[in-house]
Amino acid sequence: MENAAPSRTGLAAGLIRAATGRLLALVYPPTCIACGGATADPHGLCPSCWSAMPFIERPYCARLGTPLPYGTGDNLLSPAAIADPPVFRRARAVARYDGAARDLVHRLKYGDRAELSRAMAAMMSRAGAELVAEADLVVPVPLHRWRLWGRRFNQAMLLAQAVAAPAGLPCEPLLLRRVKRTLPQVGLSRAQRAQNLQGAFRCPPSAHGVLEGRSVLLVDDVLTTGATANAASRALLRAGARSVDVLAFARVAGEP
Repeated sequence: MENAAPSRTGLAAGLIRAATGRLLALVYPPTCIACGGATADPHGLCPSCWSAMPFIERPYCARLGTPLPYGTGDNLLSPAAIADPPVFRRARAVARYDGAARDLVHRLKYGDRAELSRAMAAMMSRAGAELVAEADLVVPVPLHRWRLWGRRFNQAMLLAQAVAAPAGLPCEPLLLRRVKRTLPQVGLSRAQRAQNLQGAFRCPPSAHGVLEGRSVLLVDDVLTTGATANAASRALLRAGARSVDVLAFARVAGEP
Protein backbone atom coordinates (compact mmCIF):
# COMPACT_ATOMS: atom_id res chain seq x y z
CA MET A 1 0.00 0.00 0.00
CA GLU A 2 2.94 2.35 0.68
CA ASN A 3 3.80 2.45 -3.05
CA ALA A 4 0.25 3.14 -4.23
CA ALA A 5 0.49 6.95 -4.03
CA PRO A 6 3.73 7.20 -6.07
CA SER A 7 2.28 4.84 -8.65
CA ARG A 8 -0.86 6.96 -9.00
CA THR A 9 1.27 10.10 -9.21
CA GLY A 10 3.41 8.59 -11.95
CA LEU A 11 0.34 7.42 -13.85
CA ALA A 12 -1.26 10.86 -13.60
CA ALA A 13 1.92 12.54 -14.82
CA GLY A 14 2.08 10.14 -17.77
CA LEU A 15 -1.52 10.85 -18.69
CA ILE A 16 -0.89 14.61 -18.50
CA ARG A 17 2.18 14.32 -20.74
CA ALA A 18 0.25 12.22 -23.27
CA ALA A 19 -2.66 14.68 -23.29
CA THR A 20 -0.28 17.61 -23.66
CA GLY A 21 1.42 15.86 -26.57
CA ARG A 22 -1.90 15.27 -28.32
CA LEU A 23 -2.93 18.90 -27.78
CA LEU A 24 0.35 20.21 -29.18
CA ALA A 25 -0.02 17.89 -32.18
CA LEU A 26 -3.42 19.44 -32.88
CA VAL A 27 -2.11 23.00 -32.58
CA TYR A 28 1.25 22.32 -34.25
CA PRO A 29 0.86 19.24 -36.49
CA PRO A 30 4.16 17.41 -37.13
CA THR A 31 5.69 18.13 -40.50
CA CYS A 32 8.25 16.38 -42.69
CA ILE A 33 11.78 17.71 -42.14
CA ALA A 34 12.45 17.48 -45.88
CA CYS A 35 9.36 18.85 -47.64
CA GLY A 36 7.34 20.41 -44.81
CA GLY A 37 4.30 18.26 -45.56
CA ALA A 38 2.18 16.51 -42.96
CA THR A 39 3.63 13.42 -41.33
CA ALA A 40 2.67 11.10 -38.51
CA ASP A 41 5.67 11.68 -36.26
CA PRO A 42 7.61 14.84 -35.41
CA HIS A 43 11.23 15.16 -36.53
CA GLY A 44 10.77 12.61 -39.29
CA LEU A 45 10.19 12.13 -43.00
CA CYS A 46 6.85 11.72 -44.75
CA PRO A 47 6.37 8.46 -46.71
CA SER A 48 7.03 10.22 -50.02
CA CYS A 49 10.36 11.75 -48.90
CA TRP A 50 11.38 8.53 -47.16
CA SER A 51 10.91 6.57 -50.38
CA ALA A 52 12.79 9.23 -52.35
CA MET A 53 15.74 9.45 -49.95
CA PRO A 54 18.86 7.97 -51.66
CA PHE A 55 19.73 5.67 -48.76
CA ILE A 56 22.99 3.74 -48.92
CA GLU A 57 22.17 0.07 -48.45
CA ARG A 58 24.10 -3.16 -48.82
CA PRO A 59 26.16 -4.05 -50.69
CA TYR A 60 28.70 -1.37 -49.80
CA CYS A 61 32.44 -1.24 -49.22
CA ALA A 62 33.33 -2.35 -45.70
CA ARG A 63 36.03 0.33 -45.41
CA LEU A 64 34.71 3.34 -47.31
CA GLY A 65 30.98 2.71 -47.04
CA THR A 66 30.52 3.47 -50.74
CA PRO A 67 27.75 1.60 -52.60
CA LEU A 68 28.80 -1.41 -54.67
CA PRO A 69 26.97 -2.54 -57.81
CA TYR A 70 26.78 -6.15 -56.64
CA GLY A 71 28.14 -8.59 -54.08
CA THR A 72 27.22 -10.50 -50.93
CA GLY A 73 28.80 -10.64 -47.50
CA ASP A 74 29.91 -8.16 -44.87
CA ASN A 75 33.58 -7.65 -45.78
CA LEU A 76 33.43 -6.52 -49.39
CA LEU A 77 36.10 -4.03 -50.42
CA SER A 78 35.86 -1.59 -53.29
CA PRO A 79 38.73 -1.16 -55.76
CA ALA A 80 39.32 2.32 -54.29
CA ALA A 81 39.72 0.94 -50.76
CA ILE A 82 42.17 -1.71 -51.97
CA ALA A 83 44.23 0.66 -54.11
CA ASP A 84 44.34 3.50 -51.57
CA PRO A 85 43.31 2.34 -48.07
CA PRO A 86 42.01 5.15 -45.86
CA VAL A 87 43.65 6.24 -42.61
CA PHE A 88 40.39 5.63 -40.74
CA ARG A 89 39.12 2.11 -40.11
CA ARG A 90 35.57 2.36 -41.50
CA ALA A 91 33.18 4.99 -42.81
CA ARG A 92 29.39 4.92 -42.94
CA ALA A 93 26.79 7.39 -44.19
CA VAL A 94 23.02 7.45 -44.33
CA ALA A 95 22.54 8.44 -47.95
CA ARG A 96 24.12 9.62 -51.16
CA TYR A 97 24.67 13.36 -51.29
CA ASP A 98 21.77 13.94 -53.62
CA GLY A 99 18.12 14.97 -53.62
CA ALA A 100 16.48 15.17 -50.21
CA ALA A 101 19.74 14.25 -48.43
CA ARG A 102 21.57 17.19 -50.00
CA ASP A 103 18.65 19.51 -49.21
CA LEU A 104 18.73 18.51 -45.52
CA VAL A 105 22.48 19.11 -45.29
CA HIS A 106 22.12 22.54 -46.88
CA ARG A 107 19.27 23.52 -44.55
CA LEU A 108 21.25 22.46 -41.50
CA LYS A 109 24.49 24.03 -42.68
CA TYR A 110 23.36 27.27 -44.33
CA GLY A 111 19.73 27.72 -43.32
CA ASP A 112 20.13 27.95 -39.52
CA ARG A 113 17.97 24.83 -39.10
CA ALA A 114 19.79 23.41 -36.08
CA GLU A 115 16.71 21.42 -35.07
CA LEU A 116 17.26 19.13 -38.09
CA SER A 117 20.34 17.66 -36.41
CA ARG A 118 18.18 15.51 -34.13
CA ALA A 119 16.45 13.62 -36.94
CA MET A 120 19.58 13.45 -39.09
CA ALA A 121 21.62 12.07 -36.19
CA ALA A 122 18.98 9.42 -35.49
CA MET A 123 19.33 8.18 -39.06
CA MET A 124 23.13 8.30 -38.74
CA SER A 125 23.01 6.19 -35.57
CA ARG A 126 21.01 3.53 -37.39
CA ALA A 127 23.25 3.56 -40.47
CA GLY A 128 26.40 3.30 -38.35
CA ALA A 129 25.05 1.19 -35.49
CA GLU A 130 28.13 -1.03 -35.33
CA LEU A 131 30.44 2.01 -35.27
CA VAL A 132 28.48 3.65 -32.45
CA ALA A 133 28.42 0.40 -30.46
CA GLU A 134 32.21 0.05 -30.62
CA ALA A 135 33.08 3.70 -29.92
CA ASP A 136 34.48 5.02 -26.65
CA LEU A 137 33.89 8.67 -27.48
CA VAL A 138 32.58 10.94 -30.23
CA VAL A 139 34.57 13.77 -31.84
CA PRO A 140 33.12 16.24 -34.37
CA VAL A 141 35.20 17.43 -37.31
CA PRO A 142 36.07 20.99 -36.21
CA LEU A 143 35.80 24.21 -38.17
CA HIS A 144 38.59 26.76 -38.26
CA ARG A 145 37.85 29.57 -35.80
CA TRP A 146 37.30 32.13 -38.57
CA ARG A 147 34.83 29.91 -40.39
CA LEU A 148 33.08 29.13 -37.11
CA TRP A 149 32.81 32.86 -36.42
CA GLY A 150 31.23 33.45 -39.81
CA ARG A 151 28.80 30.52 -39.63
CA ARG A 152 28.08 30.88 -35.88
CA PHE A 153 27.86 27.11 -35.30
CA ASN A 154 29.51 23.87 -36.37
CA GLN A 155 27.00 21.51 -37.97
CA ALA A 156 29.28 18.52 -37.25
CA MET A 157 29.17 19.44 -33.57
CA LEU A 158 25.36 19.44 -33.54
CA LEU A 159 25.28 16.02 -35.20
CA ALA A 160 27.98 14.62 -32.91
CA GLN A 161 26.11 15.70 -29.78
CA ALA A 162 22.87 14.18 -31.08
CA VAL A 163 24.62 10.88 -31.92
CA ALA A 164 26.51 10.69 -28.62
CA ALA A 165 23.73 11.47 -26.16
CA PRO A 166 21.35 8.53 -26.82
CA ALA A 167 24.31 6.14 -26.90
CA GLY A 168 25.63 7.38 -23.55
CA LEU A 169 28.95 8.36 -25.14
CA PRO A 170 30.99 11.46 -24.28
CA CYS A 171 31.16 14.09 -27.00
CA GLU A 172 34.62 15.66 -26.96
CA PRO A 173 34.87 18.70 -29.28
CA LEU A 174 38.12 19.98 -27.74
CA LEU A 175 40.24 16.92 -28.54
CA LEU A 176 40.71 17.93 -32.17
CA ARG A 177 41.47 21.40 -33.52
CA ARG A 178 41.56 22.83 -36.99
CA VAL A 179 44.70 24.93 -36.91
CA LYS A 180 45.05 25.75 -40.62
CA ARG A 181 42.58 27.87 -42.54
CA THR A 182 42.09 25.77 -45.64
CA LEU A 183 40.60 26.66 -48.99
CA PRO A 184 37.05 25.48 -49.75
CA GLN A 185 37.24 21.87 -50.92
CA VAL A 186 34.60 22.30 -53.64
CA GLY A 187 36.15 22.05 -57.10
CA LEU A 188 39.49 20.67 -55.93
CA SER A 189 40.85 17.35 -57.20
CA ARG A 190 41.56 14.49 -54.82
CA ALA A 191 45.27 15.35 -54.75
CA GLN A 192 44.54 19.05 -54.24
CA ARG A 193 42.18 18.26 -51.37
CA ALA A 194 44.83 16.19 -49.62
CA GLN A 195 47.42 18.95 -50.10
CA ASN A 196 44.97 21.59 -48.90
CA LEU A 197 44.41 19.65 -45.66
CA GLN A 198 48.07 18.88 -44.97
CA GLY A 199 48.68 19.85 -41.33
CA ALA A 200 45.16 21.23 -40.94
CA PHE A 201 44.30 19.28 -37.78
CA ARG A 202 46.08 18.95 -34.47
CA CYS A 203 45.30 17.44 -31.08
CA PRO A 204 46.38 19.55 -28.10
CA PRO A 205 48.75 17.93 -25.55
CA SER A 206 45.88 17.67 -23.07
CA ALA A 207 44.02 15.37 -25.49
CA HIS A 208 46.66 12.65 -25.55
CA GLY A 209 45.71 11.15 -22.20
CA VAL A 210 42.04 11.08 -23.12
CA LEU A 211 42.61 9.53 -26.54
CA GLU A 212 45.19 6.92 -25.53
CA GLY A 213 43.90 3.47 -26.49
CA ARG A 214 40.37 4.73 -27.20
CA SER A 215 38.14 4.05 -30.20
CA VAL A 216 37.00 7.35 -31.68
CA LEU A 217 33.87 7.99 -33.71
CA LEU A 218 34.57 11.00 -35.94
CA VAL A 219 31.37 12.77 -37.06
CA ASP A 220 30.82 15.07 -40.03
CA ASP A 221 27.87 16.11 -42.19
CA VAL A 222 29.26 15.09 -45.61
CA LEU A 223 32.00 12.77 -46.84
CA THR A 224 33.40 13.57 -50.27
CA THR A 225 36.79 12.09 -51.17
CA GLY A 226 37.66 11.29 -47.57
CA ALA A 227 40.54 13.79 -47.50
CA THR A 228 39.15 15.64 -44.47
CA ALA A 229 38.39 12.40 -42.64
CA ASN A 230 41.88 11.08 -43.39
CA ALA A 231 43.60 14.25 -42.17
CA ALA A 232 41.53 14.39 -38.98
CA SER A 233 41.97 10.65 -38.33
CA ARG A 234 45.72 10.94 -38.76
CA ALA A 235 45.87 13.61 -36.05
CA LEU A 236 43.74 11.52 -33.66
CA LEU A 237 45.83 8.39 -34.22
CA ARG A 238 49.07 10.30 -33.68
CA ALA A 239 47.64 11.50 -30.37
CA GLY A 240 47.13 7.91 -29.22
CA ALA A 241 43.68 6.83 -30.43
CA ARG A 242 43.47 3.09 -31.01
CA SER A 243 41.18 3.46 -34.05
CA VAL A 244 38.99 6.00 -35.80
CA ASP A 245 35.68 5.31 -37.51
CA VAL A 246 33.85 7.98 -39.50
CA LEU A 247 30.10 8.60 -39.49
CA ALA A 248 28.42 11.16 -41.78
CA PHE A 249 24.91 11.94 -42.86
CA ALA A 250 25.66 11.93 -46.58
CA ARG A 251 28.48 11.02 -48.87
CA VAL A 252 29.41 11.70 -52.47
CA ALA A 253 29.34 8.18 -53.82
CA GLY A 254 32.07 8.61 -56.46
CA GLU A 255 33.72 5.51 -57.84
CA PRO A 256 33.18 2.23 -55.99
